[in-house]
Amino acid sequence: MNAAVIVPLIIFLVLIFLVGFIASGSLRKSNNDFLEEYFLGGRELGGFILAMTMTATYGSASSFIGGPGVAYTEGLGWVLLAMSQVVTGYFVLMILGKKFAIMSRKYNAVTLTDYLKGRYQSKWVVLTAAVSIIIFLFSAMAAQWVGGARLIESLTGLPYHTALFIFALSVLVYVVIGGFRAVALTDAVQGVVMFGGTLILLVATIIAGGGIPAIIQELAAENPNLITPFGAEGSLTPTYVSSFWILVGVAVVGLPQVTVRAMSYKSSQAMHRALIIGTVVVGFIMLNMHLIGVFARPILPGIEVGDKVMPLIALEVLPAWLAGVVLAAPMAAIMSTVDSLLLLVSSSVIKDVYVNYIKPDASPQRVKTLSFGVTSLLGVLVFLMALNPPDLLIWLNLFAFGGLEATFIWPVVMGLYWKKGNKYGALSSMVVGVITYIVIQQFFPTPFGMHSVVLPIILSFVAYVVVSLATQSMTLKEYAAQQKIEGNL
Repeated sequence: MNAAVIVPLIIFLVLIFLVGFIASGSLRKSNNDFLEEYFLGGRELGGFILAMTMTATYGSASSFIGGPGVAYTEGLGWVLLAMSQVVTGYFVLMILGKKFAIMSRKYNAVTLTDYLKGRYQSKWVVLTAAVSIIIFLFSAMAAQWVGGARLIESLTGLPYHTALFIFALSVLVYVVIGGFRAVALTDAVQGVVMFGGTLILLVATIIAGGGIPAIIQELAAENPNLITPFGAEGSLTPTYVSSFWILVGVAVVGLPQVTVRAMSYKSSQAMHRALIIGTVVVGFIMLNMHLIGVFARPILPGIEVGDKVMPLIALEVLPAWLAGVVLAAPMAAIMSTVDSLLLLVSSSVIKDVYVNYIKPDASPQRVKTLSFGVTSLLGVLVFLMALNPPDLLIWLNLFAFGGLEATFIWPVVMGLYWKKGNKYGALSSMVVGVITYIVIQQFFPTPFGMHSVVLPIILSFVAYVVVSLATQSMTLKEYAAQQKIEGNL
Protein backbone atom coordinates (compact mmCIF):
# COMPACT_ATOMS: atom_id res chain seq x y z
CA MET A 1 0.00 0.00 0.00
CA ASN A 2 1.04 3.60 -0.66
CA ALA A 3 0.72 5.25 2.75
CA ALA A 4 1.03 8.76 1.29
CA VAL A 5 -2.10 8.13 -0.81
CA ILE A 6 -4.04 6.28 1.88
CA VAL A 7 -3.63 8.77 4.74
CA PRO A 8 -5.55 11.66 3.09
CA LEU A 9 -8.38 9.27 2.23
CA ILE A 10 -8.54 8.07 5.84
CA ILE A 11 -8.60 11.68 7.08
CA PHE A 12 -11.44 12.36 4.65
CA LEU A 13 -13.47 9.41 5.96
CA VAL A 14 -12.86 10.50 9.57
CA LEU A 15 -14.10 13.99 8.68
CA ILE A 16 -17.26 12.49 7.19
CA PHE A 17 -17.84 10.47 10.37
CA LEU A 18 -17.52 13.61 12.48
CA VAL A 19 -20.01 15.54 10.33
CA GLY A 20 -22.46 12.63 10.48
CA PHE A 21 -22.11 12.42 14.26
CA ILE A 22 -22.74 16.15 14.66
CA ALA A 23 -25.81 15.84 12.42
CA SER A 24 -27.10 12.95 14.54
CA GLY A 25 -27.13 15.37 17.49
CA SER A 26 -29.43 17.66 15.52
CA LEU A 27 -31.67 14.68 14.80
CA ARG A 28 -31.98 13.83 18.50
CA LYS A 29 -32.59 17.42 19.59
CA SER A 30 -34.96 18.42 16.80
CA ASN A 31 -38.54 19.36 17.62
CA ASN A 32 -39.63 18.58 14.06
CA ASP A 33 -41.62 15.52 13.11
CA PHE A 34 -39.14 12.61 13.01
CA LEU A 35 -39.89 11.65 9.40
CA GLU A 36 -39.55 15.24 8.21
CA GLU A 37 -36.28 15.66 10.09
CA TYR A 38 -34.80 12.27 9.16
CA PHE A 39 -35.71 12.33 5.46
CA LEU A 40 -35.74 16.11 4.72
CA GLY A 41 -33.50 17.71 7.35
CA GLY A 42 -36.46 19.66 8.74
CA ARG A 43 -36.77 21.60 5.43
CA GLU A 44 -34.04 23.95 6.67
CA LEU A 45 -31.33 23.79 3.97
CA GLY A 46 -29.64 27.07 3.10
CA GLY A 47 -28.58 28.09 -0.41
CA PHE A 48 -24.97 26.87 -0.27
CA ILE A 49 -25.84 23.54 1.36
CA LEU A 50 -28.71 22.97 -1.10
CA ALA A 51 -26.47 23.72 -4.11
CA MET A 52 -23.68 21.44 -2.91
CA THR A 53 -25.97 18.55 -1.95
CA MET A 54 -27.60 18.68 -5.40
CA THR A 55 -24.17 18.80 -7.05
CA ALA A 56 -22.70 16.03 -4.93
CA THR A 57 -25.75 13.80 -5.32
CA TYR A 58 -25.90 14.26 -9.09
CA GLY A 59 -22.15 13.79 -9.49
CA SER A 60 -21.51 10.08 -9.10
CA ALA A 61 -19.18 7.29 -10.14
CA SER A 62 -20.38 7.90 -13.71
CA SER A 63 -19.35 11.56 -13.59
CA PHE A 64 -15.98 11.18 -11.90
CA ILE A 65 -14.77 7.77 -13.08
CA GLY A 66 -16.87 6.56 -16.01
CA GLY A 67 -17.20 10.00 -17.66
CA PRO A 68 -13.47 10.82 -17.85
CA GLY A 69 -12.89 7.22 -18.98
CA VAL A 70 -15.25 7.63 -21.95
CA ALA A 71 -13.77 11.07 -22.69
CA TYR A 72 -10.32 9.42 -22.81
CA THR A 73 -11.65 7.11 -25.53
CA GLU A 74 -13.89 9.50 -27.49
CA GLY A 75 -12.02 12.80 -27.21
CA LEU A 76 -13.41 16.34 -27.01
CA GLY A 77 -16.75 15.25 -28.50
CA TRP A 78 -17.62 13.58 -25.19
CA VAL A 79 -16.72 16.77 -23.32
CA LEU A 80 -19.28 18.61 -25.43
CA LEU A 81 -21.87 15.94 -24.70
CA ALA A 82 -21.11 16.02 -20.97
CA MET A 83 -21.63 19.80 -20.82
CA SER A 84 -25.34 19.26 -21.37
CA GLN A 85 -25.38 18.57 -17.61
CA VAL A 86 -24.60 22.20 -16.78
CA VAL A 87 -28.28 23.13 -16.80
CA THR A 88 -29.24 20.34 -14.38
CA GLY A 89 -29.44 22.23 -11.10
CA TYR A 90 -30.77 25.39 -12.75
CA PHE A 91 -33.47 23.50 -14.64
CA VAL A 92 -34.61 21.46 -11.63
CA LEU A 93 -34.93 24.45 -9.31
CA MET A 94 -36.40 26.67 -12.05
CA ILE A 95 -39.12 24.15 -12.96
CA LEU A 96 -39.90 22.88 -9.46
CA GLY A 97 -38.77 25.86 -7.41
CA LYS A 98 -41.23 27.58 -5.13
CA LYS A 99 -44.33 25.82 -6.43
CA PHE A 100 -43.06 22.34 -5.61
CA ALA A 101 -41.90 23.39 -2.14
CA ILE A 102 -45.26 25.03 -1.44
CA MET A 103 -47.26 22.03 -2.65
CA SER A 104 -45.08 19.54 -0.77
CA ARG A 105 -45.67 21.50 2.45
CA LYS A 106 -49.39 21.68 1.69
CA TYR A 107 -49.53 17.88 1.38
CA ASN A 108 -47.05 17.48 4.27
CA ALA A 109 -44.96 15.51 1.77
CA VAL A 110 -41.70 14.00 3.01
CA THR A 111 -40.98 12.06 -0.18
CA LEU A 112 -41.72 12.47 -3.88
CA THR A 113 -44.30 9.72 -3.56
CA ASP A 114 -45.96 11.69 -0.74
CA TYR A 115 -46.39 14.56 -3.16
CA LEU A 116 -47.90 12.22 -5.78
CA LYS A 117 -50.28 10.84 -3.14
CA GLY A 118 -51.44 14.31 -2.16
CA ARG A 119 -51.77 15.50 -5.75
CA TYR A 120 -53.51 12.47 -7.28
CA GLN A 121 -55.22 10.79 -4.31
CA SER A 122 -54.54 7.35 -5.76
CA LYS A 123 -53.25 4.24 -4.03
CA TRP A 124 -52.08 2.77 -7.34
CA VAL A 125 -50.08 5.86 -8.29
CA VAL A 126 -48.36 5.72 -4.90
CA LEU A 127 -47.58 2.01 -5.03
CA THR A 128 -46.36 2.19 -8.65
CA ALA A 129 -44.07 5.07 -7.70
CA ALA A 130 -42.73 3.30 -4.61
CA VAL A 131 -42.04 0.05 -6.47
CA SER A 132 -40.31 1.95 -9.30
CA ILE A 133 -38.06 3.77 -6.82
CA ILE A 134 -37.16 0.61 -4.93
CA ILE A 135 -36.37 -1.45 -8.06
CA PHE A 136 -34.56 1.14 -10.17
CA LEU A 137 -32.64 2.85 -7.38
CA PHE A 138 -31.61 -0.44 -5.80
CA SER A 139 -29.78 -1.25 -9.03
CA ALA A 140 -28.30 2.24 -9.32
CA MET A 141 -27.15 2.11 -5.71
CA ALA A 142 -25.39 -1.23 -6.20
CA ALA A 143 -23.45 0.27 -9.14
CA GLN A 144 -22.19 3.09 -6.94
CA TRP A 145 -21.13 0.76 -4.15
CA VAL A 146 -19.12 -1.29 -6.60
CA GLY A 147 -17.53 1.91 -7.95
CA GLY A 148 -16.53 3.00 -4.44
CA ALA A 149 -15.09 -0.40 -3.61
CA ARG A 150 -13.13 -0.56 -6.85
CA LEU A 151 -11.66 2.88 -6.26
CA ILE A 152 -10.48 1.86 -2.78
CA GLU A 153 -9.19 -1.41 -4.23
CA SER A 154 -7.15 0.34 -6.93
CA LEU A 155 -5.65 2.85 -4.51
CA THR A 156 -4.86 0.57 -1.58
CA GLY A 157 -4.22 -2.83 -3.13
CA LEU A 158 -6.74 -4.34 -0.73
CA PRO A 159 -8.90 -7.24 -1.96
CA TYR A 160 -12.18 -6.16 -3.55
CA HIS A 161 -14.36 -7.63 -0.79
CA THR A 162 -12.35 -5.89 1.94
CA ALA A 163 -12.59 -2.58 0.07
CA LEU A 164 -16.35 -3.05 -0.35
CA PHE A 165 -16.77 -3.72 3.38
CA ILE A 166 -14.85 -0.54 4.31
CA PHE A 167 -16.89 1.55 1.89
CA ALA A 168 -20.23 0.07 2.97
CA LEU A 169 -19.51 0.52 6.67
CA SER A 170 -18.41 4.14 6.18
CA VAL A 171 -21.60 5.07 4.33
CA LEU A 172 -24.00 3.14 6.53
CA VAL A 173 -22.81 4.58 9.83
CA TYR A 174 -23.35 8.24 9.07
CA VAL A 175 -26.53 7.76 7.00
CA VAL A 176 -28.21 5.58 9.63
CA ILE A 177 -27.33 7.78 12.58
CA GLY A 178 -27.79 11.18 10.94
CA GLY A 179 -30.44 10.90 8.24
CA PHE A 180 -30.92 13.58 5.57
CA ARG A 181 -29.19 16.32 7.55
CA ALA A 182 -26.03 14.20 7.77
CA VAL A 183 -26.30 13.48 4.05
CA ALA A 184 -26.75 17.17 3.18
CA LEU A 185 -23.90 18.38 5.41
CA THR A 186 -21.50 15.70 4.20
CA ASP A 187 -22.56 16.49 0.63
CA ALA A 188 -21.48 20.08 1.23
CA VAL A 189 -18.04 18.90 2.39
CA GLN A 190 -17.83 16.48 -0.53
CA GLY A 191 -18.88 19.15 -3.04
CA VAL A 192 -16.03 21.39 -1.90
CA VAL A 193 -13.60 18.47 -2.19
CA MET A 194 -14.85 17.71 -5.71
CA PHE A 195 -14.44 21.33 -6.78
CA GLY A 196 -10.93 21.69 -5.36
CA GLY A 197 -9.76 18.25 -6.47
CA THR A 198 -10.93 18.86 -10.03
CA LEU A 199 -9.06 22.16 -10.27
CA ILE A 200 -5.79 20.75 -8.89
CA LEU A 201 -5.84 17.69 -11.15
CA LEU A 202 -6.68 19.71 -14.27
CA VAL A 203 -3.78 22.13 -13.74
CA ALA A 204 -1.35 19.27 -13.00
CA THR A 205 -2.48 17.34 -16.09
CA ILE A 206 -2.05 20.36 -18.38
CA ILE A 207 1.44 20.99 -16.99
CA ALA A 208 2.41 17.32 -17.39
CA GLY A 209 1.21 17.39 -21.00
CA GLY A 210 3.31 20.46 -21.87
CA GLY A 211 0.37 22.85 -22.12
CA ILE A 212 -2.98 22.76 -23.92
CA PRO A 213 -1.62 23.48 -27.46
CA ALA A 214 0.88 20.61 -27.16
CA ILE A 215 -1.81 18.23 -25.91
CA ILE A 216 -4.18 19.17 -28.75
CA GLN A 217 -1.42 18.64 -31.32
CA GLU A 218 -0.68 15.16 -29.98
CA LEU A 219 -4.38 14.26 -30.01
CA ALA A 220 -4.74 15.47 -33.60
CA ALA A 221 -1.64 13.55 -34.67
CA GLU A 222 -3.02 10.34 -33.16
CA ASN A 223 -6.56 10.71 -34.51
CA PRO A 224 -8.00 13.99 -35.89
CA ASN A 225 -11.49 12.91 -34.80
CA LEU A 226 -10.41 13.21 -31.15
CA ILE A 227 -10.59 17.00 -31.41
CA THR A 228 -13.91 17.14 -33.30
CA PRO A 229 -17.45 17.12 -31.83
CA PHE A 230 -18.13 13.69 -33.37
CA GLY A 231 -15.93 11.38 -31.27
CA ALA A 232 -13.04 9.08 -32.14
CA GLU A 233 -15.16 6.94 -34.47
CA GLY A 234 -17.59 9.64 -35.58
CA SER A 235 -20.41 8.04 -33.56
CA LEU A 236 -21.43 11.17 -31.64
CA THR A 237 -23.95 12.48 -34.13
CA PRO A 238 -25.79 15.77 -33.48
CA THR A 239 -29.03 13.83 -33.00
CA TYR A 240 -27.57 11.56 -30.32
CA VAL A 241 -25.75 14.37 -28.51
CA SER A 242 -28.84 16.60 -28.41
CA SER A 243 -31.04 13.72 -27.21
CA PHE A 244 -28.49 12.87 -24.50
CA TRP A 245 -29.19 16.35 -23.16
CA ILE A 246 -32.68 15.14 -22.31
CA LEU A 247 -31.30 12.22 -20.25
CA VAL A 248 -28.73 14.17 -18.22
CA GLY A 249 -30.05 17.72 -18.42
CA VAL A 250 -33.78 18.27 -18.71
CA ALA A 251 -35.32 14.99 -17.56
CA VAL A 252 -33.38 14.87 -14.28
CA VAL A 253 -36.32 16.83 -12.93
CA GLY A 254 -37.94 13.38 -12.71
CA LEU A 255 -35.19 11.78 -10.62
CA PRO A 256 -36.50 11.31 -7.06
CA GLN A 257 -33.06 11.80 -5.47
CA VAL A 258 -32.79 15.21 -7.15
CA THR A 259 -36.45 16.21 -6.85
CA VAL A 260 -36.58 15.63 -3.08
CA ARG A 261 -34.00 18.40 -2.62
CA ALA A 262 -36.47 20.93 -3.98
CA MET A 263 -38.62 20.11 -0.93
CA SER A 264 -35.89 20.75 1.61
CA TYR A 265 -34.80 24.39 1.34
CA LYS A 266 -35.83 26.88 4.00
CA SER A 267 -36.60 30.02 1.92
CA SER A 268 -36.93 31.45 -1.58
CA GLN A 269 -33.67 33.31 -1.06
CA ALA A 270 -31.90 30.01 -0.32
CA MET A 271 -33.37 28.47 -3.47
CA HIS A 272 -32.27 31.40 -5.66
CA ARG A 273 -28.74 31.26 -4.22
CA ALA A 274 -28.60 27.49 -4.78
CA LEU A 275 -29.72 27.94 -8.38
CA ILE A 276 -26.72 30.16 -9.17
CA ILE A 277 -24.11 28.32 -7.09
CA GLY A 278 -25.24 24.89 -8.31
CA THR A 279 -25.08 25.86 -11.98
CA VAL A 280 -21.57 27.30 -11.65
CA VAL A 281 -20.22 24.34 -9.65
CA VAL A 282 -21.76 21.66 -11.90
CA GLY A 283 -20.48 23.45 -15.01
CA PHE A 284 -16.98 23.75 -13.59
CA ILE A 285 -16.76 20.13 -12.44
CA MET A 286 -18.30 18.54 -15.55
CA LEU A 287 -16.18 20.54 -17.98
CA ASN A 288 -12.89 20.02 -16.22
CA MET A 289 -13.31 16.38 -15.18
CA HIS A 290 -14.01 15.37 -18.77
CA LEU A 291 -11.19 17.56 -20.08
CA ILE A 292 -8.86 15.72 -17.70
CA GLY A 293 -9.96 12.44 -19.29
CA VAL A 294 -9.12 13.72 -22.80
CA PHE A 295 -5.85 15.41 -21.78
CA ALA A 296 -4.70 12.21 -20.05
CA ARG A 297 -4.55 10.36 -23.37
CA PRO A 298 -1.18 11.71 -24.61
CA ILE A 299 0.30 11.44 -21.10
CA LEU A 300 -0.82 7.85 -20.42
CA PRO A 301 -1.53 6.22 -23.80
CA GLY A 302 -2.92 2.72 -24.07
CA ILE A 303 -5.18 2.54 -21.01
CA GLU A 304 -7.67 -0.18 -21.91
CA VAL A 305 -10.05 0.10 -18.95
CA GLY A 306 -11.52 3.60 -18.96
CA ASP A 307 -12.49 3.49 -15.27
CA LYS A 308 -8.78 3.47 -14.36
CA VAL A 309 -7.99 6.77 -16.09
CA MET A 310 -8.83 9.01 -13.11
CA PRO A 311 -6.75 7.25 -10.43
CA LEU A 312 -3.88 6.55 -12.85
CA ILE A 313 -3.54 10.12 -14.09
CA ALA A 314 -3.72 11.46 -10.53
CA LEU A 315 -0.95 9.11 -9.41
CA GLU A 316 1.08 10.02 -12.51
CA VAL A 317 0.99 13.83 -12.40
CA LEU A 318 0.71 14.55 -8.66
CA PRO A 319 2.83 13.84 -5.60
CA ALA A 320 1.46 10.79 -3.77
CA TRP A 321 0.06 12.73 -0.82
CA LEU A 322 -1.69 15.24 -3.11
CA ALA A 323 -3.03 12.43 -5.27
CA GLY A 324 -4.66 11.04 -2.13
CA VAL A 325 -6.31 14.40 -1.49
CA VAL A 326 -7.49 14.76 -5.09
CA LEU A 327 -8.80 11.20 -5.29
CA ALA A 328 -11.03 11.99 -2.35
CA ALA A 329 -13.11 13.84 -5.01
CA PRO A 330 -14.40 10.74 -6.85
CA MET A 331 -14.74 9.02 -3.48
CA ALA A 332 -16.84 12.00 -2.38
CA ALA A 333 -18.96 11.80 -5.53
CA ILE A 334 -19.65 8.11 -5.08
CA MET A 335 -20.35 8.31 -1.35
CA SER A 336 -22.68 11.30 -1.69
CA THR A 337 -24.71 9.57 -4.39
CA VAL A 338 -24.88 6.33 -2.42
CA ASP A 339 -26.02 7.98 0.81
CA SER A 340 -28.81 9.86 -0.98
CA LEU A 341 -30.06 6.79 -2.84
CA LEU A 342 -29.96 4.69 0.33
CA LEU A 343 -32.04 7.22 2.22
CA LEU A 344 -34.47 7.60 -0.67
CA VAL A 345 -35.14 3.87 -1.00
CA SER A 346 -35.53 3.64 2.79
CA SER A 347 -38.09 6.46 2.78
CA SER A 348 -40.05 4.69 0.02
CA VAL A 349 -40.31 1.55 2.11
CA ILE A 350 -41.14 3.28 5.42
CA LYS A 351 -43.18 6.33 4.47
CA ASP A 352 -44.72 5.39 1.13
CA VAL A 353 -45.64 1.78 1.81
CA TYR A 354 -45.58 1.04 5.56
CA VAL A 355 -46.99 4.28 7.02
CA ASN A 356 -49.41 4.98 4.15
CA TYR A 357 -50.93 1.54 3.69
CA ILE A 358 -49.71 -1.11 6.13
CA LYS A 359 -49.72 0.62 9.52
CA PRO A 360 -51.11 4.19 9.28
CA ASP A 361 -51.45 4.37 13.08
CA ALA A 362 -47.87 3.29 13.79
CA SER A 363 -46.37 5.05 16.81
CA PRO A 364 -43.57 7.59 16.28
CA GLN A 365 -41.13 5.35 18.13
CA ARG A 366 -42.08 2.40 15.94
CA VAL A 367 -41.54 4.48 12.78
CA LYS A 368 -38.20 5.73 14.12
CA THR A 369 -36.98 2.22 14.93
CA LEU A 370 -38.09 0.88 11.55
CA SER A 371 -36.43 3.78 9.71
CA PHE A 372 -33.06 2.94 11.26
CA GLY A 373 -33.62 -0.78 10.75
CA VAL A 374 -34.75 -0.60 7.12
CA THR A 375 -31.91 1.75 6.16
CA SER A 376 -29.41 -0.66 7.70
CA LEU A 377 -31.05 -3.71 6.08
CA LEU A 378 -31.04 -2.08 2.65
CA GLY A 379 -27.37 -1.30 3.06
CA VAL A 380 -26.64 -4.93 3.87
CA LEU A 381 -28.67 -6.14 0.87
CA VAL A 382 -26.82 -3.81 -1.50
CA PHE A 383 -23.53 -4.99 0.02
CA LEU A 384 -24.48 -8.60 -0.73
CA MET A 385 -25.56 -7.69 -4.26
CA ALA A 386 -22.25 -5.92 -4.85
CA LEU A 387 -20.15 -8.91 -3.75
CA ASN A 388 -20.41 -10.42 -7.22
CA PRO A 389 -21.29 -7.53 -9.52
CA PRO A 390 -22.33 -8.06 -13.15
CA ASP A 391 -19.92 -6.83 -15.83
CA LEU A 392 -22.24 -4.16 -17.22
CA LEU A 393 -23.07 -2.46 -13.93
CA ILE A 394 -22.37 1.07 -15.21
CA TRP A 395 -24.95 0.63 -17.98
CA LEU A 396 -27.39 -0.73 -15.41
CA ASN A 397 -26.90 2.54 -13.55
CA LEU A 398 -27.77 4.63 -16.61
CA PHE A 399 -30.67 2.29 -17.36
CA ALA A 400 -32.02 2.91 -13.86
CA PHE A 401 -31.84 6.70 -14.26
CA GLY A 402 -33.63 6.58 -17.61
CA GLY A 403 -36.34 4.37 -16.12
CA LEU A 404 -36.93 6.77 -13.24
CA GLU A 405 -37.14 9.74 -15.58
CA ALA A 406 -39.64 7.98 -17.85
CA THR A 407 -41.70 7.11 -14.75
CA PHE A 408 -41.83 10.40 -12.88
CA ILE A 409 -41.20 13.43 -15.07
CA TRP A 410 -44.76 14.12 -16.22
CA PRO A 411 -46.68 13.18 -13.06
CA VAL A 412 -44.40 15.63 -11.22
CA VAL A 413 -44.19 18.52 -13.71
CA MET A 414 -47.70 18.32 -15.17
CA GLY A 415 -49.09 17.73 -11.70
CA LEU A 416 -47.72 21.11 -10.71
CA TYR A 417 -48.72 23.12 -13.75
CA TRP A 418 -51.81 21.49 -15.28
CA LYS A 419 -54.95 21.35 -13.16
CA LYS A 420 -56.73 18.92 -15.50
CA GLY A 421 -54.09 16.25 -14.92
CA ASN A 422 -55.58 13.45 -12.82
CA LYS A 423 -54.72 10.08 -11.31
CA TYR A 424 -55.68 8.16 -14.46
CA GLY A 425 -53.35 10.27 -16.57
CA ALA A 426 -50.55 9.98 -14.00
CA LEU A 427 -50.84 6.21 -13.70
CA SER A 428 -51.02 5.67 -17.47
CA SER A 429 -48.03 7.98 -17.97
CA MET A 430 -45.97 6.00 -15.44
CA VAL A 431 -46.91 2.62 -16.89
CA VAL A 432 -46.40 3.70 -20.52
CA GLY A 433 -43.08 5.35 -19.65
CA VAL A 434 -41.64 2.31 -17.86
CA ILE A 435 -42.84 -0.32 -20.36
CA THR A 436 -41.81 1.57 -23.50
CA TYR A 437 -38.42 2.42 -21.99
CA ILE A 438 -37.69 -1.22 -21.16
CA VAL A 439 -38.83 -2.41 -24.61
CA ILE A 440 -36.91 0.28 -26.52
CA GLN A 441 -33.79 -0.19 -24.41
CA GLN A 442 -33.90 -3.91 -25.05
CA PHE A 443 -34.75 -4.02 -28.76
CA PHE A 444 -34.17 -0.52 -30.24
CA PRO A 445 -31.42 1.11 -28.11
CA THR A 446 -30.94 4.15 -30.40
CA PRO A 447 -34.26 4.76 -32.21
CA PHE A 448 -33.82 7.30 -35.05
CA GLY A 449 -30.29 7.90 -33.76
CA MET A 450 -31.57 9.22 -30.41
CA HIS A 451 -30.97 8.04 -26.86
CA SER A 452 -33.47 5.40 -25.73
CA VAL A 453 -35.03 7.66 -23.07
CA VAL A 454 -36.43 10.21 -25.56
CA LEU A 455 -39.34 8.26 -27.09
CA PRO A 456 -40.62 6.90 -23.74
CA ILE A 457 -40.69 10.43 -22.35
CA ILE A 458 -42.65 11.65 -25.39
CA LEU A 459 -45.08 8.70 -25.24
CA SER A 460 -45.59 9.07 -21.49
CA PHE A 461 -46.43 12.75 -22.03
CA VAL A 462 -49.01 11.84 -24.67
CA ALA A 463 -50.49 9.21 -22.35
CA TYR A 464 -50.73 11.71 -19.48
CA VAL A 465 -52.52 14.35 -21.54
CA VAL A 466 -54.84 12.05 -23.54
CA VAL A 467 -55.96 9.89 -20.62
CA SER A 468 -56.42 12.89 -18.30
CA LEU A 469 -58.65 14.61 -20.85
CA ALA A 470 -60.55 11.41 -21.62
CA THR A 471 -61.35 10.82 -17.93
CA GLN A 472 -62.39 14.34 -16.92
CA SER A 473 -66.01 13.26 -16.45
CA MET A 474 -64.93 10.35 -14.24
CA THR A 475 -62.91 12.58 -11.92
CA LEU A 476 -65.77 15.07 -11.69
CA LYS A 477 -68.14 12.28 -10.65
CA GLU A 478 -65.64 11.06 -8.06
CA TYR A 479 -65.27 14.58 -6.69
CA ALA A 480 -69.04 15.04 -6.46
CA ALA A 481 -69.41 11.69 -4.69
CA GLN A 482 -66.69 12.58 -2.21
CA GLN A 483 -68.29 15.94 -1.49
CA LYS A 484 -71.61 14.25 -0.91
CA ILE A 485 -70.05 11.79 1.52
CA GLU A 486 -68.47 14.65 3.43
CA GLY A 487 -71.84 16.35 3.68
CA ASN A 488 -70.94 19.28 1.47
CA LEU A 489 -73.71 18.59 -1.05
